[in-house]
Amino acid sequence: MANTDESNPLLPNQQPELKDDEKTKIPLSSAAAGTTPVPPFPVKPAAPMGWTADGVPVVEPMIMRSRDQWDSGLCACFGRTDDFCSSDIEVCLLGSVAPCVLYGSNAERLGSTPGTFVNHCLPYTGLYLIGQSFFGSNCVAPCFTYPSRTAIRRKFNLEGNCEALNRSCGCCGSFVEDEMQREQCESVCDFATHFFCHPCALCQEGRELRRRLPHPGFNAQQVLVMIPPNEQTMGR
Repeated sequence: MANTDESNPLLPNQQPELKDDEKTKIPLSSAAAGTTPVPPFPVKPAAPMGWTADGVPVVEPMIMRSRDQWDSGLCACFGRTDDFCSSDIEVCLLGSVAPCVLYGSNAERLGSTPGTFVNHCLPYTGLYLIGQSFFGSNCVAPCFTYPSRTAIRRKFNLEGNCEALNRSCGCCGSFVEDEMQREQCESVCDFATHFFCHPCALCQEGRELRRRLPHPGFNAQQVLVMIPPNEQTMGR
């Protein structure tokens, strides 16, 4: 049989007597519900990730992405003996005989827009003729074609001459650390490479682009051709 004293609603709630200082610490809602008392002060959570125990934020160091090297060297005229060997020989011949065609082809692969080849090949031909007529060499066109090398280097995150020298012999360290100074130094090196080694620079850029980007003519979407079924006759 259940205890009548506990089930009788007329009887007062039987709870142990508390001292005055303990009553102030326990909220009324917790005492009435019989749950665990909630402390009046907020509990400090554990230090999250990225913060120290004293609440000082931890600044994670910026991880610099390493730059890739060029697939072939500047003086590797015939490229490498791989699947692109025939393409490398073609690039070498174009750079020696018809640099305007090679420059237009490189710009077409890099830009991938209609008319890019003509818009770059024809101006290069004009600058080539001006240099040959007035100076006896192709010294005018490289002054306008070096931005293509800078665009290739930025697009594929390739290291420049300053970074290559810093990696090999440790010089140009102050220019490599600062991003703005490094980019200015690399732009000057791109101009010097095109001006003094123009055919080799065009061939190196052509080999790099042919290994990384397909020709825009091969980027056409596949067309699904529906072939109707043969004419069927009912046999007797």
